[in-house]
Amino acid sequence: MLHRTLKTLLSLALISLLLSGGSLAMQSDNNKTEKTAIVVAAFGTTYPSAVNSLQSIVRDIESTYPHTPVQMAFTSNIIRKKWHSRADDQEYRNAHPEVPDYFYNVKNVLGAMADLQNQGYKTIVVQPTHLTHGEEYLDVEAYVEGLRSIKTFRKSWQPFDKIALGRPLMGSWGPRFPYPQDIEELAQALGNDAKATEKQKATLVYMGHGNKLLSTALYYEFELEMNKRYPQVKTVVGLVEGHPSFDEAIEKLKNGNNKKLLLKPLMVVAGDHATNDMAGNEEDSWKTRLLAKGYQITPVLEGLGDNPAVRRMFINHLQDAATEAGIELR
Repeated sequence: MLHRTLKTLLSLALISLLLSGGSLAMQSDNNKTEKTAIVVAAFGTTYPSAVNSLQSIVRDIESTYPHTPVQMAFTSNIIRKKWHSRADDQEYRNAHPEVPDYFYNVKNVLGAMADLQNQGYKTIVVQPTHLTHGEEYLDVEAYVEGLRSIKTFRKSWQPFDKIALGRPLMGSWGPRFPYPQDIEELAQALGNDAKATEKQKATLVYMGHGNKLLSTALYYEFELEMNKRYPQVKTVVGLVEGHPSFDEAIEKLKNGNNKKLLLKPLMVVAGDHATNDMAGNEEDSWKTRLLAKGYQITPVLEGLGDNPAVRRMFINHLQDAATEAGIELR
């Protein structure tokens, strides 16, 4: 009888231990969270005065997702090389304390993702700061698709489990997130530009970068939306590359009688293009050419990254991409 009782107690203890172990194992699996990171893919800037526009985007993302590391990448080879060449110039670094240390070793999207993968991060959300679905964005998209396509013999050896790609500021093609809504939201975010222009009784002129792809058509739609939303202010958009061109912008300005212009960059940073091509004193700058035609110019060197409402748009696009991919950002 005693032997049978001991045997029963031992059996119950073993079952309890197994159940406890199983429960602990399941609890361990449930607590195991994927290592997730964010890559902000910006074209970049060589101007220390424009660094804050990019830093502000990173800071807002870090504030929104305090438990998810954020890493910046520059898509421009020329800009990265420029910062790398400054890395050993201590005099330059001392003169520009506003520039974060990682700028001097900034990598492209592939390099940034490789660093994160090496640290154990296998779930990545990439958020570009490009305005349109143009060549720069398409290159980032190609990198992401290439990494997604890697299928190793063992799944555990795959470099990444999930990679999500956020859409550009003015949206991208497809029914999931209709781009006209992004254009409307951008126009709403730039309401202070319209107010400042109205206060000066001027015409609002934006200089965008653009490219030679069809994505530049979005700038026409943006111009229409601005004039629809703020009819009290005439808004004209011109691009460095593609259409609408500077000459097209001039033709639109001729149709009005206002000689006062508020000139702003429609770019994330007010860097080289804004400082020189738009507001510079060279004979081919927009400011000089407009002055020659009798216009009164007020340049504003402020990038879209300086606008909190625009930064919120990037965060929303980032979250949309993460949600669609089933990625939790914390």
